[in-house]
Order: sequence, then structure tokens, then C-alpha cells
Amino acid sequence: MQSFESTSSSGFGAAVAVLRADACDERTVAAAASLAALAQAPWHAVLVENAQTRRRGEAARLRTLELLRAAQARGAVTAVLEGHDAAAVVAGYARRHGCATAVLARERASAWWHTPFARRLARAAPGLDLVEVAAPGLAAPSAGRAPDASADTPPAPRRYLAAVGASLGTALVALPLLPLLDVANVGMLFLLTVVLVAIRLGRGPAIAATLVGFCALILAAPRHRYDVSEFKYTVALAVMLAVGWITARLTSDLREQAQAAIGREARTRALYEFARALSVALQTEQVFEITRRFLARSFDAGAAILLPDDAGRLRWPEPRADAEAKAPVLSVLDMAAAQWTFDHAAPAGAGTATLPSNPFLYLPLLAPMRSRGVLAVRVPDVAALLVPERRELLDAFAALAAIALERVHYVDVAQDAVVRMEGERLRNSLLAALSHDLRTPLTGLVGLSESLTLSRPPLAAAQMELAHALRDEARRMSTLVANLLDMARIQSGGVKLNLQWQVVEETIGSALRACRWQLGGRTVETRIPRGLPLVRFDATLLERVLCNLLENAGKYTPLGARVTIAARAEDGRLLVAVCDDGPGLPAGREDALFEKFVRGQQESPIAGVGLGLAICRAIVEAHGGAMRAWNQPGAGACFEFSLALGEPPPLPEADLEPHDIDIDTDTDTDKHEH
Repeated sequence: MQSFESTSSSGFGAAVAVLRADACDERTVAAAASLAALAQAPWHAVLVENAQTRRRGEAARLRTLELLRAAQARGAVTAVLEGHDAAAVVAGYARRHGCATAVLARERASAWWHTPFARRLARAAPGLDLVEVAAPGLAAPSAGRAPDASADTPPAPRRYLAAVGASLGTALVALPLLPLLDVANVGMLFLLTVVLVAIRLGRGPAIAATLVGFCALILAAPRHRYDVSEFKYTVALAVMLAVGWITARLTSDLREQAQAAIGREARTRALYEFARALSVALQTEQVFEITRRFLARSFDAGAAILLPDDAGRLRWPEPRADAEAKAPVLSVLDMAAAQWTFDHAAPAGAGTATLPSNPFLYLPLLAPMRSRGVLAVRVPDVAALLVPERRELLDAFAALAAIALERVHYVDVAQDAVVRMEGERLRNSLLAALSHDLRTPLTGLVGLSESLTLSRPPLAAAQMELAHALRDEARRMSTLVANLLDMARIQSGGVKLNLQWQVVEETIGSALRACRWQLGGRTVETRIPRGLPLVRFDATLLERVLCNLLENAGKYTPLGARVTIAARAEDGRLLVAVCDDGPGLPAGREDALFEKFVRGQQESPIAGVGLGLAICRAIVEAHGGAMRAWNQPGAGACFEFSLALGEPPPLPEADLEPHDIDIDTDTDTDKHEH
């Protein structure tokens, strides 16, 4: 065995504190935490449970579990292990987690046949450094201090009385048979009683039954004139005592292992049934009800699930007319504790380091995406929350409920998305049908109004003014219907781009000619530098984008305003901007204006339904470009779209002739008065 009072400065590795449910566990945890803090290394705290540790009593086990919680709060990785050979279990754990040092309490003097735990651990892990902590009773005994009586809780006296009664009953039946049977045969009857007592009542009563049966045979043998001094009878009685003792221990161990297996099977079955019940839940209320039912069945506890609102504040649980008597009632302080749990994503309340006096245990419902709420549980026996198996089962319930809530949430999101898609499809179909039916009569109305203005002899001044107003309104209505039809086609995917290598100057000029009546008395200035490269786009659709932007400038700028169209090549993209010196865009809503049926002012005397900019962005994005809007520093708004330049094909030799482009050779700026 290697035992060190201190560790070297190099190669400390991780430390593991071995707890054995005795009075030295607290000092063991403190020593391991100090060593890990000095070496700045991780550390573990483990408890190995078996038949030997269970004999120390439930009070000692609960105290050790509380120390595990305290160690976890101090940064330790805690674990409760199961195994008959505690030294081998700890050695395997240390190897798996790379622990180089084990901290354990120094054992008190024991029988010569009992190998100390530290020595057994050194044999199982020769490379593990051992640090022994002095026991309080060995280091500085206190006068008049009584031992902790709660460490070993005595078994119930009724079990011992029942064991003694069973052994005496066997004696009343078996001892009269001594004249007919051998002592060894009668001893087998007592062994059968010992086995039954061990299975039913445990190890201590079985040992008591063995001693009573042994004494009964010793006392009864001389009465029936048997020579007890004979060696064979002495050996038979001694063997019976040893076999009874060993049988009691083995049977008791098997009984405890069977009970532990039954407990694990019950927890596994509860988890399986809970997961199966949640798998068919499609509503939040169903998740609530299933969680309440299983917590009441498995823990005899009342539970409430608290969900957050859009602002991240937990809502009060809704009262239920059919609520059971175990449904908890939360106060304002309880809701504050639950809110802390939700904000910090950490448990609080009973059995934790945060608000341990609170009667509720608050567990965050942590789903893969985010926290879905808080599970508030009120268990009648708070000490039961310290048992690792029950707490792990409760944490598993909370995790399954969180995953179910997230699944239900995304089911609702998917259903809402389907509804919105169907509504959008229906609206597009309706818009397309109406636009198509209205387009023909509106086209005829525009033609008739223009014919009316050109009639001969000319109309009177008042009549001509009415004819011009009728023509302008017919044009606006035709443009509106065309926008509706285009948007419906774009949304339904019915628009196919006729991509050709084009000169952007020609498209800008065509758009200016088409929108001259919408610009009125506004001044249009073009800033197009020489030598812009060819761009691959659909000229008709891009002309529609420019027309919508020019129409938008004509609507929202006063007479005499200046509208600027600028184009430039930058970083492999063509940038085209339409700016004005009007009132500008609503602050903070620049991007929202590109949504369908969104306008700068919902109540405005200016005609329109908010589709022009949406169509512009849809067309530009269909070309693989982007569009944005902003306010100029002085006054006015700017709308800019960009297209990728690409690599145009080489021009044939025959086409290398100067084009007739109406751009001043001395300046890059053309001005057009409309």
C-alpha cells in the first residue's frame, strides 16, 4: 500500500474521494476538494453500495448522499456505484476516469482476518496514490462524547423474535426425533429454518436463528443419552453453526441484490411507460396530465408544469376543475423560485443547495433547443430526494417531459406553417384569377380614355381635364392589377426568366420612357459611367423593377423634386440605385417595406396596396441579386439593387462597331426634364 500525506507538484491527475457511509466522510470530501484546488485538477466523489454498506443503516446512507450533493456543489463529479468488492469497483472507476489519487478515511482497528480497505485498493490499483484522512475519533478523541447512535439503526425487534420463535418451533418438532435420526440429520432441519428466515427476515435474524438452533441441539443431546463429547457430533454441530452462518450471509446478500434488481426494474418500467405515454401526446395539456399522473404514481407527489410567455416570464398554472387533491398550490415566493430555476437552467428547492428549505423541488425542463419551462414537484418525504436512484428517475421524467413539450411545440409550428402555406396559395390563386379577369377590361378602359383625349374636334378645357384624369386613373388601376398578377405568378413559380446579356443603359432608358407620365414635373438625373459591362438579366422584368421604383418616387415626392438613377460596377456586381429628395422612409422600417401589402403609412391618401417594392425584391432575388433601402443623410430615400456581373461571351468581329447611345461624350451625366 502507498499512503502519502501530500502529493507531488507534478502528475497529480484527478482525485477521487471514496465515501463509505461513516463519520469520516465529511473530512474525506474536504481533503479531496483541497487537494484538487491546490493542483487545479478535477476530482470525483464516489460511494460504493453493497450489502456491507447497507448494514450501516439508512440514516448513514442519507448522510453520505447529502455529502455527495455537497461535493457536487463544490465541483466534484459524483457517482453511486454497485459492487460486492468495493476496492475493485473503485479501482475500475479510477482507471476509466484517469484518477491518479484516491482519498479515503483511515479505518479503525478491526479483526485480524479483515483486510483493510486501503490495502485491498492498493492491490487492485498498484499505480493509484492513496491519501488517508485521520478519523476524528483517532486523531483527537473528545471526553464524554457519545458515539453517533443514528449511524447504525438497530433492526426491528419483531424480526428477531420471529426468528427465535421459528428456531424454537423447529426444535419442538425436530428434537423428539433425535432417538430415531442422527444429529446431523436433525441439524439439516435447523439449516432449512435458517435459510427460510434469511430469505424472509434478513441476515441478523438468520444468525440469531442459527445460534438458537445450535444451543437447542447442545442442550438436547445429553438429555437423550448422546455422548456430545464424541468428535463426530462435535464436528456436526460446529459445521451446522458455520453453514448456518454462511447461509445466512449469502441468502441475505442475494435477497438485497434481488430487491435492488426489483427496484431497477420498476424504475426502468416506469420510464418506459412514461416515454410511451408521452410519445402519443399531441397537445400541451396532454403532456401536463401524463406527467402529473406518472409523478403521482411513482413518487406519490403533486406536480405542476410552468411554461414561459413570450417575454420569458413563467405563467401561473391554470386552475383545473377536475384537479386532484395532490395538485400543488404555488405562492408568489414559489413562482419566484421557479423563475430563478428557469433563468439559470439549474434545479432549486428541496434537496438542492439553492433554497433547500422550500417544500418544492424545481427542475428546469431543458430540451435540445432551449428551456421549455419548469417542473415543480412537491414530495411528501423530502429525504427521498437525496436517494440517487429516485432523483435520477425524477430528472429523467423532467427530461422526457421537456422533449415532449418541444416536440408538441414543433408540431404546432408545422401545423401553423401548413395553414399559412395553404392560405398563401389560396390568396395567390384568388389574386391571379381576379387580376386576369380585370386586366382585359382595364386595358380597354385605358385605350378608350386615351382615345378620348385625342378625339377631333378637341374637347373643351373642362372636358379635356376630366378625360386626362380618367386616363391617369385607368393607368394606375391597370398598373395595380398588373402588380397583383405579377406577384401571384412569382409566388406560384410561374415566371420563367428570359436571361440575355444586356446593356443596362438601354433598360434604364426604356423604363424612363414608360414612366414619364408618372413622374410629372420631377427632374430625373442619370449617373451612368462609360464602359459598364454587359449583365445577364431579363430586360422586361428589370424594366418593371425600375418602373416600380420610379413610380414610387413619383408618388411620394413633391412636384419639382429631383430623382437620380445611378449605376456602377463594384466588386464583381452591378449596383443600380434610384434616389430622391423627398420626405424619406419611416425610420426603422426600411426592410419591412419590401414585404407584401406593407406601406410606409397604412392610412395614406396616396393610392396603392404595398406590392410594388415586394415585386421588385422578388424579381431581383430571382436573378440571384439583392435589394435594400435607406435614407440619405440630408433628405430623401434610396433604393438599390445589385446583380452579379459574370463573364459575358466575346463579341463577334463584325459587331465591333460604335453603338448609337444617346450619352454626352463630354460628361457622364444626362439630365431629362419631364
